[in-house]
Amino acid sequence: MDTAVTDDRTSALAGRTETGSPPAAQQGTARILLVDGDPIVLDSLAAFLREEGYDVTAAASVSEATDWLAAGVYDLVITDLSMPGQDGFELLRHVRARHPSVAVIIITAYGTIASAIEAMKQGAYDYLTKPVLEDDVRMAVRRSLHHQRLTEENRRLRRELDEHGRFPTIVSQDYRMAKVFDLMSAVAGAATTVLVCGESGTGKSLVARAIHAHSPRRDGPFVEVSCGALPEALLESELFGHVRGAFTGALNDKSGKFMAADGGTIFLDEIAAASPQLQVKLLRVLQERTFEPVGSNQTLQADVRVLLATNRDLWAEVQAGRFREDLFYRVNVVSIELPPLRDRAGDIPLLAKHFLEKYLPGAGRTTLGFAPESMELMQRYSWPGNVRELENCVQRAVVVSRQSCIGIDDLPDAIRSTGKWLAGQAPRPAGGRPHTLAEAMAEPEKQIILDALKAAGGSRKAAARQLGINRTTLYKKMKRFGINDGQ
Repeated sequence: MDTAVTDDRTSALAGRTETGSPPAAQQGTARILLVDGDPIVLDSLAAFLREEGYDVTAAASVSEATDWLAAGVYDLVITDLSMPGQDGFELLRHVRARHPSVAVIIITAYGTIASAIEAMKQGAYDYLTKPVLEDDVRMAVRRSLHHQRLTEENRRLRRELDEHGRFPTIVSQDYRMAKVFDLMSAVAGAATTVLVCGESGTGKSLVARAIHAHSPRRDGPFVEVSCGALPEALLESELFGHVRGAFTGALNDKSGKFMAADGGTIFLDEIAAASPQLQVKLLRVLQERTFEPVGSNQTLQADVRVLLATNRDLWAEVQAGRFREDLFYRVNVVSIELPPLRDRAGDIPLLAKHFLEKYLPGAGRTTLGFAPESMELMQRYSWPGNVRELENCVQRAVVVSRQSCIGIDDLPDAIRSTGKWLAGQAPRPAGGRPHTLAEAMAEPEKQIILDALKAAGGSRKAAARQLGINRTTLYKKMKRFGINDGQ
């Protein structure tokens, strides 16, 4: 039976220590600030909450409560609405303004329930009516603390998303990738097949993993298969499994990758490399989610989501007769196109820093940066190997550099060669005099700015963001190169 908390204790400040400071909380114990102008209610409720295992500080007025809030960290405030001087509404407003992560429970008499409801509209989590019943207190405190923990976890996740982006494993601030992130967010929760397109090294596997990690199947397996890395006969066995004796060397039954991915996601990279025979089987899997292991007549079924990737133009492969048209329409339900690194040069400093932080510890070094001329040269290189090539470049530079900054001499020959710059080989000045580095970079830099402005539809703000510079710097460079908005 519920009992009212009315035992006859006399201290109106239960919970204070002899030194006048809040009692030290045990590790993992929720801290509650209890506020009530009635010393009997204050003392008895504080005693009950301590018996429940909470760390309780008691205050007899709003001003005393605000002092405790300023001096320590609390998870929950329980306050009476009607108190001499300042009332519970004023304390509620103070908590919401100064300590928004702290939950608030209101105590009210039966005749003032309307006021309690108004307090909840202003941000209180719950209310209790007098006389306060132990079971009601117990449940209200548990609910509010659980709500407070969830709220704080959501805030933490939002902070992480603000800091790292929606997909923290993919490093980018380019507006093109923002569109990719939007599409990834849209398809992550669906069961649809997704085709990720892009040049080698653009991060197709990372995109597939991120989609899986944000999907309802995140707790299931993620299985990746490179269709271009295995011979045709072995690839079919790798995907669907085989039975003993199915072919030379098949000494035992083997379960394939589709069964391994049951309940999760399978990612088929380089799908354009699949043979015509394998394409037929893949079409059936996508339609029916059924297949037979090599050498078997037994039909198996797997609950898998299929993600695919290609670095080729699949429609061109269809036109050339190398890829089935019906399979093309099956895999091309949603297509995500990853831009090459050369089209988002503004991401290069961000990615370079990311890879630098990744490889420094392994090299036994703590500090290393990029010389400005090295970074400028890297932003003008075409990166045919895209992000993977940039990662290899930074890893190499960390190993070979002996200075505090990575210089041009620490970069691979291909990057140092002007023939690989975005704008191609810059023309020599009149008379055939060799370029200085500044002269050699001027024409490619101008072309990069023109391309960025064109891609941004003439928006200087978007172009500056793409280039990884501020608008003032962009204006100065446009003026130096004689670029106007009409070009």
